[in-house]
Amino acid sequence: MRRLLISLLVILIGAVTLWQRQAETVPPVAAEPQPAAVAPTDARDEPEAGDDLPAEARETLELIARGGPFPYRKDGSEFRNREQNLPAAPRGYYREYTVPTPGSPDRGARRIVAGGTPPSVWYYTDDHYRSFRPVGPGDN
Repeated sequence: MRRLLISLLVILIGAVTLWQRQAETVPPVAAEPQPAAVAPTDARDEPEAGDDLPAEARETLELIARGGPFPYRKDGSEFRNREQNLPAAPRGYYREYTVPTPGSPDRGARRIVAGGTPPSVWYYTDDHYRSFRPVGPGDN
């Protein structure tokens, strides 16, 4: 039993050391310049306030504008746009935020995806990334 515990401890120490070395070798993600094709170039390009945007989505937009605190651990994580339903942008440009779904036992399917640092474009999805519609800070 003692040999097993010592072996497990050695494996754990080795795994932590390897993980730390990997973390040191990964360069930090540099802020990419904002692609012109994605960002509005003029106030007229920003979407109009949507009366049909759920109250929870407006609250999430307010949290994004304030910089948090966000209720879900994954809020603010990178959204990679794998299905390419949003305009093409450099990796790290889009961040996702949960829009709470009343009655859902988990995060639900609704999200706000914001682009840029600080965000300059926002998209709402209520079907877990299958479709998006542009929204803006005026929607809150």
